[in-house]
Amino acid sequence: MSATARHTYQVEVREVVQETTDAVSLTLHAVTGPTDSLDYRPGQFLTLRVPHPDGPLTRCYSLSSAPDSTACPTITVKRVHGGRASQWICDNAVPGTIFDTLAPAGTFVPQDWSAPFLLVAAGSGITPIMSILRTALAAHENPITVAYANRDAESVIFTRELDLLARHHRDRLTVTHWLESESGRPTEATLRTWLAAAPNSHAYLCGPAPFMTSTRNALVANGFDASHIYAEVFTSLTTDAFGPAPVPEVGGSAATSTATVELDDEVHTITWPEDTVLLEVLLAQGLNAPYVCREGTCGGCAYTLRRGEVHLRENHTLDQHDLARGTRLACQSEPRSDTLDIVFDQ
Repeated sequence: MSATARHTYQVEVREVVQETTDAVSLTLHAVTGPTDSLDYRPGQFLTLRVPHPDGPLTRCYSLSSAPDSTACPTITVKRVHGGRASQWICDNAVPGTIFDTLAPAGTFVPQDWSAPFLLVAAGSGITPIMSILRTALAAHENPITVAYANRDAESVIFTRELDLLARHHRDRLTVTHWLESESGRPTEATLRTWLAAAPNSHAYLCGPAPFMTSTRNALVANGFDASHIYAEVFTSLTTDAFGPAPVPEVGGSAATSTATVELDDEVHTITWPEDTVLLEVLLAQGLNAPYVCREGTCGGCAYTLRRGEVHLRENHTLDQHDLARGTRLACQSEPRSDTLDIVFDQ
């Protein structure tokens, strides 16, 4: 049994901005790591090791900054009731605080920046949405509608910036808010009325799972193409993403498949035992496959299955529309075809 080490960075907090009473933005600077900069794409997240009296905690936090227009990456963290990591960050992070982090990851990244965007968020789900919005406004010309749901006016993160952006880009940006304190909890029926963007828009959703399910149903009922609806889902990690991943000696008596894998602009042909997940096969061959949690909850190892069939041992992040697009998780995939064709889009 061997192990594959992770590339990690250390990042220093340069600035702390109190967005609301329960949310802070941390501007970060990479001080050590495999490269001189922390390159990321809009909509991605960082996996931080958060110090805590009970021991280090591993958590994923979306980047809210735009790589095209912001010098340093920024994460925005909202205090979660009972959330040890978010509470520690909100109470203790100051300029000079050092965190360990994995490289940016995630596939909640627009591919077509020419389409109209409908960006829908609830609560802290605004974080990756802001990264996409800031990037679109700075580097692209597509029309955008932002629909943001919150408990009340005091809990709206980025309220002043959203207002300023809407006034500055009034020809292409519309921002609309839903406050439960005024309108009650949104339902599919009320969401159909509220989310009145053009059906040819590409929709990006981030927030609590029930809210996103209702939103997706409302959009489809309004005529949206389901293949143009993208959702970001996070659950708390239970494993140490910074530890080495166990890599088995691949082989033995199990039946095998042959897979063509496109990774980092290189194509590899691998032999894939049917009782071994794809990630372990790739790591055993020394390939730098992306991953974070290894438990099917974060989407950090997502890939596109272009041909063949796989079985997912666990899946806590991909919905039926993701699966229909061919998205699968390398940390949970076992082969069910003799030949497969796979590409990692990150």
